[in-house]
Amino acid sequence: MNGMAFLGILMVAYAALVVWIAVKQPPKIWGMAKIKLFIKVLGEKGTVIFFYIFALIFAVVGVWLIIK
Repeated sequence: MNGMAFLGILMVAYAALVVWIAVKQPPKIWGMAKIKLFIKVLGEKGTVIFFYIFALIFAVVGVWLIIK
């Protein structure tokens, strides 16, 4: 396995983690200052949508790196 495929696997795993955080909204993570700022600017639903879009981008790039 080359380095790019490994990076792709890490990116897909990170995307899965971001989706899990958006779905479960664990209090320790959801209470972090950066996420509170996102909620203040985007609202609760907007922050969740932002997380989904961020995860989708990471997953697509990760899969692309794996198959490249």
